[in-house]
Amino acid sequence: MVLLTAKHIAKTFSEKPLLSDVDLTINEGDKIGLVGVNGSGKSTLLRIIAGNLEQEGGEILRSNELRIGYLPQNPEYNPDMTVLEQALHNVSGQVEEYVVKTLLTKVHMGNYDQKMSELSGGQRKRVALASVMCSDTNLLILDEPTNHMDNDIIEWMEEQLISYKGAVFMITHDRYFLERITDRICEIEKGRLVSYEGNYETYLILKAERLERAIANERKRANLYRKELKWIRWTAPARTTKSKSRVQRFKEIEASKETFDNPRLELDTLSTRLGKKIIEINGISKSYGENRLIDNFSYIILRNDRIGIVGDNGCGKTTLLKLIMGQIEPDEGTIETGDTVKIGYFSQESEEMDPNLRVIKFVEEIARGVKTKDGYMSASQMLEKFLFPTYMHSVKIEKLSGGEKRRLYLLSVLMQAPNILILDEPTNDLDIDTLTVLEDYLDDFPGAVIIVSHDRYFLDRLVIRTFAFEENGHIGHYTGGYSKYMNEKDEREAAAAEAAKAQIKASSPANPAAKADGRNQRAPKLKFTYHEKKEFDTIDDDIASIEEELDAIDKEMLANATNALLLADLAKRKDELDNLLLEKMDRWEYLNELAEKIANQ
Repeated sequence: MVLLTAKHIAKTFSEKPLLSDVDLTINEGDKIGLVGVNGSGKSTLLRIIAGNLEQEGGEILRSNELRIGYLPQNPEYNPDMTVLEQALHNVSGQVEEYVVKTLLTKVHMGNYDQKMSELSGGQRKRVALASVMCSDTNLLILDEPTNHMDNDIIEWMEEQLISYKGAVFMITHDRYFLERITDRICEIEKGRLVSYEGNYETYLILKAERLERAIANERKRANLYRKELKWIRWTAPARTTKSKSRVQRFKEIEASKETFDNPRLELDTLSTRLGKKIIEINGISKSYGENRLIDNFSYIILRNDRIGIVGDNGCGKTTLLKLIMGQIEPDEGTIETGDTVKIGYFSQESEEMDPNLRVIKFVEEIARGVKTKDGYMSASQMLEKFLFPTYMHSVKIEKLSGGEKRRLYLLSVLMQAPNILILDEPTNDLDIDTLTVLEDYLDDFPGAVIIVSHDRYFLDRLVIRTFAFEENGHIGHYTGGYSKYMNEKDEREAAAAEAAKAQIKASSPANPAAKADGRNQRAPKLKFTYHEKKEFDTIDDDIASIEEELDAIDKEMLANATNALLLADLAKRKDELDNLLLEKMDRWEYLNELAEKIANQ
């Protein structure tokens, strides 16, 4: 059954045109992901489809059976209502109160009597999510549903949407989420909608093929255009008439020129020199009242660390970041920071951005220009590299989309040339193209990177060590990314469950039914994360390269035995390489053991 048909939808805003000729059909059971660069009109289209915003052109035909549940990026709320009152107020259709309470508990909002005015933006969104998920609907329209959600909520939401009988039309940057749920990807491109049948992986393949075909067709068109242009010019000027069909053909070829203005964010590595001492965390603890968030945590942050921090909302992840940055003091223990450390902090809310400032003014207050590997660049040029064309430089920040604000904020952090990056939920509101470029940038960043994120793909792609908030303020640190940590956590929990069953069995009479219930569950399969696979493929060459450089330094030291200054520099470099070689050898041992386990499972 067709639930909704949109034809020739158009919408513009004063600064720029957004949607020009959008066609969309949503059938019952469709699972559609909407992608596109920040500011392309994704949220605008969702609001139009949901009936919360009027289009300027085109029409929308809605089935009489259509029942929409809409989750906006920033849900409206009544500050005087309690959590339960707000959730019940948002529910569409007849739903029992106990059902609403059950969903609120699922999204960690079980304090039903708490006032909405006391909640964070992320908590308010979870209340709205609970209302939408328990409403009587056959079309869910979701704008960034994974933002501010814990991983267990995201995984629960995945299962709910996969089994949901109605249609789903959603925006999300979470690539694992898109991969598991969608059967169609729609992309806003030049104000129109391009549709690809299949999930996220299929979309990437089909889009690449489409671009290749478009480029080939443009080459053919250009060759034909050159031939027609030659004919137009060759025809004798004295002739009063030319073949009307040939002239018309020339005009059609000229008008059909395809432009590939697929803007891509360009990030240059901007950083200042980082000394030998980075950050040393020595036995720190932090409590608020009776709530102990961090208990006796120690770690020495290394130059090239890529650390992911995971845990439930409110467990203390942001508190740990603020302790590292010196914004708050630990109750116990110390944090020692090297003299050359310059931290760049990308916070969750971008709260320091004045909405009344114009874009160019905001950037110029940080720096009027920066030095990059390509030379000096002005604030205006940096804005253009970050996909803010000239006509947007005078726009006030309050007029930008959520994703454009985050991209501008990212620029402001990188323009300060930090040598340590601390990213608190960096994937919120950033489009997938920007995330891909940011991931490549972080691969080459010459300092440590610390990431708090619920984006499983982002963590797997980048981190080599995971800090996990566990019970009573304990922070465990584990080698590898998020998927490896979860694999090992599942194995530990399964082993603990088996040990408990064995203990019960040993202390109670034989029970065939209990024995059947106690069958071993199959442990999740081990696998390399993206980063580990990449590292495993190159680590032998990396070690060989380090050993060759060490040999070269030994030879150079022998050849310059009387040059004290040069020997000092060479000795310093040799110490750095020795330490790096030890780290690489440890990683080589771990990766090869993991490869063997994967092969034998």
